[in-house]
Amino acid sequence: MPTTRKKNVKPKSPINKKTKTVKKKKQQKVDSRKPKKPPTAFFYFLEDFRKGYQEQNPEIKSMRDIGKAAGEKWKSMKYDEKVEYYDIATEKRAEFEKAMSDYLDRKENGEDAASGDESC
Repeated sequence: MPTTRKKNVKPKSPINKKTKTVKKKKQQKVDSRKPKKPPTAFFYFLEDFRKGYQEQNPEIKSMRDIGKAAGEKWKSMKYDEKVEYYDIATEKRAEFEKAMSDYLDRKENGEDAASGDESC
């Protein structure tokens, strides 16, 4: 059985036409008054770790290397050592939840558009 070849068939381009339309979707409006989520406990640890690590290793400038070292340190830490960072993160999370509930109340009542930033 002889094989037939299609003539004038262009190879598919690496960029899919459907992909282009997905990228051009409308972006949702971002409300600047909406509270931002607080960082996790690891990020509070990273903040402290970065300061000490850069003092001890001034030749390392890459955040990638600092992040790797911080991740290894975090994994090797015991829960007792991590508790202080978990406590900070829990406090910030509670503040965020309160601010978010206030924001949602204002939004439901329609006060958000009329009033300015009332938070402390």
